[in-house]
Amino acid sequence: MARRHSSSSLFFTPLSSFLLPRGGDTLWYLLALLSIFSLLLHHLSLSASADSHFEGFDADDDESLDDDSSLHLTSIPLRTPPPPSVTLTSSDSESHHGPPNPSPKSPSDSSPPSDLHPKPSSTAFDYWDEDEFEGLPVVESETPKSTDSVSDSESDSDSKTKQEPEAVKAPRSLKNYVIEIVCGSFLIMFAINFFTGKKENERIALAWATKFATRDSIFDRNFSLLGVGEGNDSPLLLKEGQNVFRFYASGRRFCQGLMATMELKSRHDLISKLYNLVVPCKDEMTFEVYMNDEAMDCVVLALARKKAGKTMVKEVRDLQKFASLVSPPSGRKWVAEDLAVVSESKEVAGDLITEVVLEQVFGDKAFEKYGRGFISMHFSDQHSGAHKKMLVFKFALPDANHMDEMTRLVALVPYYIDLIGRYKLSSQARSKPEAARLKAAQEAYKELQNARQEALQKKKAEQRKLQEEAETKLSAEALRKKEAKERARQMKKAGPKVKMTRGH
Repeated sequence: MARRHSSSSLFFTPLSSFLLPRGGDTLWYLLALLSIFSLLLHHLSLSASADSHFEGFDADDDESLDDDSSLHLTSIPLRTPPPPSVTLTSSDSESHHGPPNPSPKSPSDSSPPSDLHPKPSSTAFDYWDEDEFEGLPVVESETPKSTDSVSDSESDSDSKTKQEPEAVKAPRSLKNYVIEIVCGSFLIMFAINFFTGKKENERIALAWATKFATRDSIFDRNFSLLGVGEGNDSPLLLKEGQNVFRFYASGRRFCQGLMATMELKSRHDLISKLYNLVVPCKDEMTFEVYMNDEAMDCVVLALARKKAGKTMVKEVRDLQKFASLVSPPSGRKWVAEDLAVVSESKEVAGDLITEVVLEQVFGDKAFEKYGRGFISMHFSDQHSGAHKKMLVFKFALPDANHMDEMTRLVALVPYYIDLIGRYKLSSQARSKPEAARLKAAQEAYKELQNARQEALQKKKAEQRKLQEEAETKLSAEALRKKEAKERARQMKKAGPKVKMTRGH
């Protein structure tokens, strides 16, 4: 026993001396132990990372595969979902890098494999190669097909439901475009009416000019210059609008000239045309004759239809001051019952409404036949405007095919130019018109003076207001100086006046 104990003590002595170094070598021993331990851990980590890869794949390939999958994920076709559950068992013949062996096939797996490949579960790999695993059975399940068929039917039904509203919306009825149709129709009608109405007005104006302003017509025989120009090729009519035309004539005794204005219906305007259907109006023509100052005596006369005559007496200024309605004289022919005479005196009315005029136009029988287009005529030496002495005739125009109806009315223009130019009042009849004109001149002068006084007072009031506004802006010292200056001026004005004389 003593020997055994001694041999055991001899055996453990060198081992303890190896594991437990002496005091001087303790530090170097610990460093060597730590380095060996770190090399062991590094070797274990490398073996673990090698076990995580399949056989035939490298780490670099995996990294490139991950990069490609992340970049081109959307371009990789998705596969059908995997079967519900597949149990795998480990095999002794395969290495730890190979795929696990599948479980025994069930009777349901005996069916032939379908064309669609199963997709592995999302917990294993998102995308994997089918050729890598050999002998792995493909299990079919009827549930995905049913879900696919259901999803296809739902998608078809959804597409049909989406197409049905589009098919319903496509054939929109005309009721949805009522406003557009009405506006478009109105614009088309307006354009057509514009050109047709414009053409109709031009046709009426040219028909009148052809009848009364061409060669050997009434105005050609009574005036030396017709139209707007001086040459022979100058136009007879001046168009100032789609419904306004003017005609000029000059070169006749007793007058400076004549201007005729045709104001036709607004046939080119559809709205005005519709309005004229409710409130009818006529095509009118106005002749204004500008008489010479020495050729016209004191004459104020108006002849119009009764309703228009009463309106003229109330509205026309010279008729208000100098004229009044004249009753029919006894013992002679007079104008038709539909007409009213407004004159300064009965003598003037009797002298200017002659027998010739009554027989031609203004008599009872003649007016029914030739006076349908007559509106009014107004002669005055006190006319309001640039020209004081004027003759104004206003007639209604017939249509273009019946211009002959106003021949006698147009003939009144040169007739009254000569009649008024030669007419002179008697001494007895002259006194009353001259007194009335003198009184009117004095009233006009007073009105002018009153207007001037009002203008001066208004100007002074404005200046005073400006001075007051300026005083409010002055300082106290400036106001004190101004008041002192005003006080000195008032005292000087109120003081006695002293006359200084030189001594001899």
